Amino acid sequence: MTYEYDRENIFAKIIRGEIPNDTVLETEHCLAFRDITPQAPVHILVIPKGNYVNFDHFGAAASDAEIVDFSRTIAKITKDVAVDPASGGNGYRLIANSGRDPVQEVAHMHVHILAGRPLGRMLQKT
Repeated sequence: MTYEYDRENIFAKIIRGEIPNDTVLETEHCLAFRDITPQAPVHILVIPKGNYVNFDHFGAAASDAEIVDFSRTIAKITKDVAVDPASGGNGYRLIANSGRDPVQEVAHMHVHILAGRPLGRMLQKT
């Protein structure tokens, strides 16, 4: 499968420093920042710095170092903002949309960390 990456997407511009953000954590391979329209008291986006369209593209093409860094970045953030259950937090939700049906709005792989209130069921039957 071929993935078409748009180097002018908003996350690519944020990574290049063309658009400001409220950085939570930056590593060699990732950038994490607060969402500008938060859907929960804690709403942080974690994005790899590489040109990956979605989660399956990232999983298939990213280096082991990028994948490990991404996972550990999420773990560090959830601990730092005190939402991880292991540190006494009430938990969090990770969301990664991929494609049209789940409404992926930016074609750059990213995960939303949501926490700080009861979030309800993920999906409702229709």
